[in-house]
Amino acid sequence: MARTTSPGRLTCAGLGKRFGDHAAVTDLNLDLAAGQFLCLLGPSGCGKSTLLRLIAGFETPSSGTIRLDGRDITAEPPHRRPVNMMFQSYALFPHMSVAANIAYGLNRLGRAARGERVDELLRLVRLDGFGARRPDTLSGGQRQRVALARALARSPQVLLLDEPLGALDRALREETQGELRGLQRRLGTSFIVVTHDPAEAMALADRIGVMDRGRLVQIGDAATLYERPANRFVAGLLGDVNLIEGRVLARDAAGIATVETPCGPLLAAGQVEGACVIALRPERLTVSEDPGQASSSLTGQVLDTTYLGDRVRTQVRLADGRLWRVSAPAGSKTMPAGTDVHLSYRPEAAWSMPA
Repeated sequence: MARTTSPGRLTCAGLGKRFGDHAAVTDLNLDLAAGQFLCLLGPSGCGKSTLLRLIAGFETPSSGTIRLDGRDITAEPPHRRPVNMMFQSYALFPHMSVAANIAYGLNRLGRAARGERVDELLRLVRLDGFGARRPDTLSGGQRQRVALARALARSPQVLLLDEPLGALDRALREETQGELRGLQRRLGTSFIVVTHDPAEAMALADRIGVMDRGRLVQIGDAATLYERPANRFVAGLLGDVNLIEGRVLARDAAGIATVETPCGPLLAAGQVEGACVIALRPERLTVSEDPGQASSSLTGQVLDTTYLGDRVRTQVRLADGRLWRVSAPAGSKTMPAGTDVHLSYRPEAAWSMPA
C-alpha cells in the first residue's frame, strides 16, 4: 500500500488537563518514535482516553505542549492535525455503504481517486467485495475493520485507537490483535492504542505506557514492565504477582540484594535501598518438599491446588500467614493440602521496588 504521509514522532511535554477540581492528566511527558506502536494501559478513569483526546485535538490542554515532528500542534484544531482517531463504538454511519463510510472525509479527492483509495483500503483490511454492504449486515470484526480503514483513509501520521477491540469476543479479539499488529508493521504508521487488558497490550505494543490517576508511571517494552515493574501498582496490573515488604541489608557485586522480610532474609535484584517491596511472579517459583540447593527460599504449607488446563496453580500459606501462588506447567507434581513445602527461586527472578 503506497503511503502519502510519513509516520510522525510525537512528543508531549508537561501535558496536563483539568476538569474543574479534577486532574485527568498531570505533568505527562511522552516521546513516541515515528512508526512505533504504543499501548496506554491502566484502569478506567486513569486518564488514557483523555490523553488520546488531547493528542487528537478534541480536548484543550490545561498545561504543556504537543509536538509532531517538532511542529507545535497544541492549539491546532483536529482537522488541521495529521492525526486520526478510531473510537471504541466504531461510529459507522448506518445509512451509508461500507465504501461510503470509508470515503467519508476524502471529498477533496476526485471521484476516480476516491474510488481507488477506497478499493485500496478494502484490500488492506481484507474486505474486498464488501463495499456495497451496509454496516448492519457485517460481523463485529468486519465493522471493526471498516472503522479502521476509514481512520486510515487520509494517511494520518499518528493513528489513535480507543479500546478498538473491546466490542469483540475473546477468540475474535485474539485473532484481530495479530491482524492489527501486522497492519501497523506494513504501514509503518505510529499507533497509540488505549486498552485496560494487559495481555492485549503485551501482544500488540512495541512499548507500553502504564497510567495511574492521570500520570504516566512507567513506559517500556512488555518484558521490562513485567519483569522490572516500577512499583506495586505496575506489578499488579501486568499480571499475577506475589509481594512481600522488606528492607535491603546489603548488596553483592552482581547487584543482588539481601532483604530482611517477615519470612526471613530473601535475595532479590533491583537498585532500591532501604525499605522495599519484593515482587515474584508465580511462574518463577518452584514448590517442593525438598529445599534442594536453592540460594533463596521460603517455607510454607500447601492450602490448595487447582488444575487450569495448561497450568497447575498451587496456593501456599507462608510462615507469616500470607498466601502466595505458584504456577507450574500441567503435569507437574502436585502435593495435597497440608503438605509442608519450600518455595524456591533464582534471585534474579525477584525484583525489589520502592516501598
